[in-house]
Amino acid sequence: MNFPPATQFPPLILDDIKGAQKMLSGVSRVTAMEGSRHLTELVGAPVQFKCENLQRTGSFKLRGAYVRIAGLSPVERAAGVVAASAGNHAQGVALASALLGVRSTVFMPVGAPLPKVAATREYGAQVRLHGQVVDETLAAAQEYAERTGAVFIHPFDHPDIIAGQGTVGLEILEQCPEVRTIVVGIGGGGLAAGIAVAVKAVRPDVRIVGVQAAGAAAYPPSLAAGRPVSIGSLQTMADGMKVGRPGDVPFPLIRDLVDEVRTVSEDELSSALLLCLERAKMVVEPAGASPVAALLSDPKSFRGPVVALLSGGNVDPLLMQRILTRGMSAAGRYLSLRLRLTDRPGALATMLGVLSVADANVLDVSHVRTDPHLGLTEAEVELHLETKGPEHCEEVAAALRDAGYLVLN
Repeated sequence: MNFPPATQFPPLILDDIKGAQKMLSGVSRVTAMEGSRHLTELVGAPVQFKCENLQRTGSFKLRGAYVRIAGLSPVERAAGVVAASAGNHAQGVALASALLGVRSTVFMPVGAPLPKVAATREYGAQVRLHGQVVDETLAAAQEYAERTGAVFIHPFDHPDIIAGQGTVGLEILEQCPEVRTIVVGIGGGGLAAGIAVAVKAVRPDVRIVGVQAAGAAAYPPSLAAGRPVSIGSLQTMADGMKVGRPGDVPFPLIRDLVDEVRTVSEDELSSALLLCLERAKMVVEPAGASPVAALLSDPKSFRGPVVALLSGGNVDPLLMQRILTRGMSAAGRYLSLRLRLTDRPGALATMLGVLSVADANVLDVSHVRTDPHLGLTEAEVELHLETKGPEHCEEVAAALRDAGYLVLN
């Protein structure tokens, strides 16, 4: 399906977002603002979380989807709507459609997490699994729209979607009128663009910082080129940021109104998710934790008070398990080592005794005695340890070396 170029849409203004806010009254939640003592200490100024992970459907996506579908004509509503998404947009469209009495079909990748597929169905959408990646799913949804006449609901590239997401910005100004910096994750750009329009119209002094995963950062090269450009491979755990090209509608808004776009690494995302869970007791998905990752990576560069937007909390439990393990490793809480020791009775117990004195908790031990690379009197041990931080990791490795063991990594 071909969409009108951005120049064919009227400019998005504050009144559009205020209108969306009225439309969403009683539909979306005014989500809580929660302080973060840990980040406040790091930044040296108050830091608060805007908790859209506690929104209905678990993310901000309901806002834009509802405003877009509510704006359809009776004829368009009768034709139904169709969307393509791996999770959050799917659930937002499904619930918005159900609330408005509109038939919805949602295409999702074959490998989409089962909890997200089940939730989308429970909200009332007909789910069709198609494609291995979102681009294939998107093409199938657009073909379905052309064939059936259903209205395609784009996840970010439409003014109504952006106006709905911009209501988050109005709430931030109401809940934290003294805010000086807002940090928001960017995928296609609808959320950041909407917040920027709302906030800059009322408080042009507020600094808005966008954050992308380094492995899926389409905005930095696009901003440098002055137009949306596509990037190649998208490599990130943050599914909500796997967008290879900025939207035509949000791009000029972000270019003109967002003060800076930063990138964060996978380890920084993992550490941020772990902090949200341990310190804030918040379940947050990787894309939703990206503002926290930016704060952790360079805390002194943010002027406070700071509001960090936790945009969503829909994370697959299996992915959460892997991310937490990575986050623990990045924080120095897990340590994996291989070492050589003499293959004799009691050697393994002696080595474990060194670890006990070093106060490292052994999670797993793999003992290899038959590898052809080993000498006749050698054995190799792979250890997975629970540690207390980077300094403790170094202390444990040093204790093993001091005891005469050859530490291989």
